[in-house]
Amino acid sequence: MFAKPFRVKSNTVIKGSDRRKLKADVSAAFPSLSADELSELVPNKEELNVVKIYAHKGDAVTLYVLHKNPLFFELEKQLYPTVYVLWRYPALLPTFRTWPPVLQKLIGGADLMLPGLVVPSNGLPDVKRGDCCAVTVVNNGAPVAVGTAAVSSAEMRSSGLKGRGVCVLHTYMDNLWAFGEKSGPPSVPDAGGEGQGVNGEECTAEDDEEEEEEEEGELKCVAEEQNPGETDQVCSGTQELSLTEQQEGKGEKGNEEKEENQDDQKKPQEIMDALLVQCFLHALKSKVKKSELPLLTSTFLRIHMFSCCPSGKQLDIKKSSYKKLSKFLQSMQQQHNLVRVKELTKGVESIVEVDWKNRELRFFKAPEETDEEAAPTQHGGEEETLYRPPEITTQYSVSARLEPLFLEANKRKGTILQPVEVRSIVTEYVKNNDLVDGNNKNYVTINPTLCDCLLEKSEYQEVESLKWDDLFSRTMGRMQECCQVVFPGQKPIIKKGHIEPIDISVASRGSNKKVTIIKNLEVYQLDPAVVATALQHRVQASSVLQPNPGAKDKVLVLIQGNQIHQVGSLLLDHYQIPRRYIQGLDKALKGGKKK
Repeated sequence: MFAKPFRVKSNTVIKGSDRRKLKADVSAAFPSLSADELSELVPNKEELNVVKIYAHKGDAVTLYVLHKNPLFFELEKQLYPTVYVLWRYPALLPTFRTWPPVLQKLIGGADLMLPGLVVPSNGLPDVKRGDCCAVTVVNNGAPVAVGTAAVSSAEMRSSGLKGRGVCVLHTYMDNLWAFGEKSGPPSVPDAGGEGQGVNGEECTAEDDEEEEEEEEGELKCVAEEQNPGETDQVCSGTQELSLTEQQEGKGEKGNEEKEENQDDQKKPQEIMDALLVQCFLHALKSKVKKSELPLLTSTFLRIHMFSCCPSGKQLDIKKSSYKKLSKFLQSMQQQHNLVRVKELTKGVESIVEVDWKNRELRFFKAPEETDEEAAPTQHGGEEETLYRPPEITTQYSVSARLEPLFLEANKRKGTILQPVEVRSIVTEYVKNNDLVDGNNKNYVTINPTLCDCLLEKSEYQEVESLKWDDLFSRTMGRMQECCQVVFPGQKPIIKKGHIEPIDISVASRGSNKKVTIIKNLEVYQLDPAVVATALQHRVQASSVLQPNPGAKDKVLVLIQGNQIHQVGSLLLDHYQIPRRYIQGLDKALKGGKKK
């Protein structure tokens, strides 16, 4: 549910009456909590916030936040604890165990399937369908996921542990976890001890590697071979898997067939992780110069890493285990000492140092073929650029109200259609149902379906027919408008509503000094730092980057004076952004020439 970012609707301090109600609801939902434990979770005097959010699928969720950590979330009047609560009270919920590699799938939004369970010697916990339950990984009793039982314990056993086991709602490292202090799970003794895999045989974490060889396709916790002769170490589900270590492990001498099988069984997330590391090392070795440092991390990604992506492949950090560029760079800094990242401007990170003598970097060999046009490449100043503007087309999503009209074409709620497709489907519906007016073919007779879909209540008894143009305009007016954005060399992106235009405005900064503010450059994959440098060269005025309030991972470009005319010229002529996607050009000084 929280695998993708959510939208915060409101954040308020809880009222006294609501605090008492919450305490009663927590006590009823989790009767094992003592009075003292209840008072710790819902204190009488400490500030407790109620945050109302919309998940990415539109679900309305209420969060209860204490000391900046979400403790509970309420969905459809059902209360669920977060991992922050379960780390304090690990025995609060019935718990299912799984193998550490499964955790990455759960974080990505997958449910826990029964074949992935590790059955303890005392059997499965006793749950009914819909009961709230937790998930732990082998070797640590700290829960890493919260969900509901898809079936009862009896049904799990009768099915032979096949099918869906737990419908996962929230996990460690998802966006709800990131809403808090982002702490890691504590080390809790694994109460399950020895367990059974899906084949019913007893197993321990040390036996996992041997069992994997015996049973192909079973998901086990594979021990990584750090160096020949050293003791195997069991992988932890609470730490990120180092890709370079995986590559080194594959490079060791061993059975060639086994290596091929491992490559075939690679998950898409692992493949993206490997591609991310490859592009990172390639960019450092062949693209970045010492004189460029400090270098904005966003610039490093867009200009250098994207250009190192091999032809036929697409770099997408969201499909990796890191999810965010900041987390990936943090891993490269802490685990590999390749770079040092620092926040030089509040909210804006830069690479300030590169360890050019690092062994991984020195021995890295770049692939021979690279696709230089894998992503937009920009240069500061007036030189020629490879940047090409995106193609933006308006599309329409079928709404719930209009679904009956589109069912004959097998288009259900949420289907994205081009305007020409909408007209075609509506025309076919009219013809198939013989609704063209016999006396005047410019009109369409209104049947019950069209009446419910397109007419207002006041028109039900009055309007019997509509002109074709009116029919089409009413249909599109009741659909959710979307826009498809296609950047060269990348997959199309569908956004609800209108695309945000690049906004240019002028503000006063004391003693009647003016400053031009530019925002939303990132929407069009324009790097703010590059645009700021180009403007500096054009107008010979200082510029600065600032975080955009309320817009995460976006920055503002501020440049001295009223420079709207020059900004417009740069965006229209140099970057070829269509005028309709630039807002504020009318505020340019009257003496300036309009393009």
